[in-house]
Amino acid sequence: MEHFYPQERVALFIDGSNLYAAAKSLGFDIDYKKLLDVFAEKGRLVRAFYYTALIEDQEYSPIRPLVDWLDYNGYTMVTKPTKEFTDATGRRKIKGNMDIELAIDVMEMATHLDHIVLFSGDGDFRRLVEAVQRKGVRVSVVSTVKSQPPMVADELRRQADYFLELTDLQPAIARAQGNSRPDLPKEPANKPETDTTADEPIGADDPEAYLRTAPHI
Repeated sequence: MEHFYPQERVALFIDGSNLYAAAKSLGFDIDYKKLLDVFAEKGRLVRAFYYTALIEDQEYSPIRPLVDWLDYNGYTMVTKPTKEFTDATGRRKIKGNMDIELAIDVMEMATHLDHIVLFSGDGDFRRLVEAVQRKGVRVSVVSTVKSQPPMVADELRRQADYFLELTDLQPAIARAQGNSRPDLPKEPANKPETDTTADEPIGADDPEAYLRTAPHI
């Protein structure tokens, strides 16, 4: 990651369900302590935001242990309750999109930063990237083109100043297999469902399956 500079102010913006889907498509789990350490060494890390929706009406929210661990270990958590609805076929659906929250925080923080690292492949963020670039902020996008199909939308990859391939980061941020240390969170074990929208990365707008699977701490 030679395009990071020691004195620049850096912030991470992590689309939780999207990053989870990307890592799982590559067959590894993320060690969030390692991830934070990697970027803290690259510049002046101002904030690391993590965005996820929570199922509030259940006795036990499946990703609450992961959320709590991140909250106590250097991440700024941004959460909101999911919304339940019934689609036209009568199927129960859960909606938990965090795009607006992430976009607002990026715009508000842009004047305090030199470099934004966006962990998402969602093409809807292309205009957001363009907007903060006009403020003089450089943007790196972290996702993968090595999955089938690629997890990053082509328009987002083109708009970013730099694209960081998740497989290149894997040796530095992957959780060791069989690691049972209680201080390192493990992501949900089940692979999330995918959607097949052609112009969006797989899993980019499908927090539903992500929220149903439970992390094991």
